[in-house]
Amino acid sequence: MLFFLRCIGIINAAIWLGAAFFSCIILAPALASESMQAILPPSHTGRAWQIVLERYFILQYWCGGIAVVHLLAEWLYTGRPLKPWSVYLALSLLGLGLAGGLWLRPKVTRLHLDLYGARSTPQQRENARRPLRHWEGVLQVCQGLAALGLVVHLVQTSAPVGAPRFLNANKFKG
Repeated sequence: MLFFLRCIGIINAAIWLGAAFFSCIILAPALASESMQAILPPSHTGRAWQIVLERYFILQYWCGGIAVVHLLAEWLYTGRPLKPWSVYLALSLLGLGLAGGLWLRPKVTRLHLDLYGARSTPQQRENARRPLRHWEGVLQVCQGLAALGLVVHLVQTSAPVGAPRFLNANKFKG
């Protein structure tokens, strides 16, 4: 059972980390590149990025929830006390995902609509331009921090754990 729990934790951490790195290192720069801007106007690439972010944050919620449940299941199975650092890291990563998906992403979406919306006034466009760049930058920094935290989480999750704290009663029979 411990092997199964370890596999679930490692696979979850690997998927979560892979999605974060793909989002930060490949997808975001590709959508902001000059070659993409030559194909699509900024309003379309920005909207495409928001659609991808929406799906990405759903993945963040699931992986964060699985990580917390994995920690609790491993604690219950082994009987060993939880390492506070692991708990804080998993909860912080889940919190970053929730903050990004439920607070930052909607803010960026609203500002994008103000900047590129067909019904936006010139005043709305001007007022949205600077804050949009700022909040997109904050979102990218949060994603970068989450990716670094996920590296640590993957290393912690894949590190070997000792035997269960309590031995099976059959071990003592002669």
